[in-house]
Formats: sequence, structure tokens, C-alpha cells
Amino acid sequence: MNLMTDVRERVSILEQGLRQIFGSRLQSLVAYGLQAAARSGESGHHDAHHELPRMQTLAIVETLTGADLAACAAGVEAWHDAGLATPLLLSAHEFERSLDAFPLEFGAILADHLVVAGSNPFDGLIVDPADIRRACEVQARSHLLHLREGFLETRGRADALAVLIVRSAAPFAALIASLARLQGVAATDPAAVGRHVERTLGLPPGVATDVVKLAQVKEISSAEATRIFSAYLDAVERLVKFIDSWSAT
Repeated sequence: MNLMTDVRERVSILEQGLRQIFGSRLQSLVAYGLQAAARSGESGHHDAHHELPRMQTLAIVETLTGADLAACAAGVEAWHDAGLATPLLLSAHEFERSLDAFPLEFGAILADHLVVAGSNPFDGLIVDPADIRRACEVQARSHLLHLREGFLETRGRADALAVLIVRSAAPFAALIASLARLQGVAATDPAAVGRHVERTLGLPPGVATDVVKLAQVKEISSAEATRIFSAYLDAVERLVKFIDSWSAT
């Protein structure tokens, strides 16, 4: 099945439910994170919704009350059964007013979305590069501290190190995708983003891409973890320094 057709079919149950709750107050319904969904579909289980990450959606409504939230809560189980994540609900103009507060998260939505119903809520919106840079620095420094602390907590056990690396892979992939967008580079292909970061930071080929690909796996061997970690830690240290000194000029 075509991905866009699948998106519209899966989101239709959510649209129906939201229209029953909000009526004409539902201004826009957007699906996002579609590139990740497409990569999951390449595994051959594209129609097995329970085997895929739940599709992410965002709804813009004219007004949002406690009663609306209670009504939406009653529909969450059915939406999950349809392969949908719990929708992100925002009142009118809340998205654009929050771009500076959530530049990475909302920037990723702007970069990868499909308007399923209503008007395009993102028309003319852009994220200030300065906001992205600050958020990238916070995320990168936090990731570095997490890796260092996590390494100490492994107490030298390679099996625990393997768990640390796998659990940190998806946040690392998201971090370098944000860096790519900051530099004006398309961030839809994680492997390409990994190679871009390797070139940018002067890393040996494979250092970033080895970690990025682990975002799609559940475990790695102790030997693989031991091989990867030192270069991975060095890459994040270089990343922090690069973002700290980054300038659009």
C-alpha cells in the first residue's frame, strides 16, 4: 500500500473522532514523522500496524477545554488499536507561539508532515536558527553527560554498556538530525545525516552511522558495544564543541 494512502486511512478514524468532539473547531489535522514510518515499512510489515511505531499526529483546534480532553481520553484506546499515537492537541496559534520553546521538536514536524484535514497550520512558519542552535547545545551537552554517567554506572560491564548504547542511539540520531537542519541539510535519511556529521566533525567513516543504525535494533553484543563506545563518546564531545562555536556565517 502507498504510504500516503496508508496515512490517510489510518488517520481517518482519528479525524472522525475529533470531529465528533470539536466539530467546526477542528482547524487542522496533521500526520508527522512519516519518514520514520516509511523506513519501518521497508521491513515488510507495513500493514501490520501493531508491529510499527504508532503514527504521530497533531490537531489544531479553535478552543480546547477540559471537557474536550476528557472526551478525547475516551477515544485513545481505539486510536491506539488503529496504530495511532495519542494525538498532540494544540489550540489555535499555540504552535507558532511555541516554536522558540520547542525548536527541535516542532522543527522536525515542520520538516516531515502531511496535512490530512483542514488548512495548513504551518504555512509561512520557520524556526529561528538561533533557537535551534541553543536547543541543540542543550541536547548535545545533556547527551554527553548522560553517556559519561551511564558509563560509570555500567561498572565496567560490557553487557550494561551495550544497553546504554542502544538506548542512547535514537536520541543521538535525533540530535544529529537537528544539527543537519541547523546547517540547512535535509535530515530525512538517518544514514546520510550520519555521514554528513562524520564529515563535519572530521570523524572516521562509520563512527556516527554505526550508532544511528542502532536506533532500529533492540540489542547488540558486548563486543560490539566495546568496539563502538570510545569513538561514540569522542564524537559527542566533538559535537558539543562544534555546536558551541557554530555560526550561520
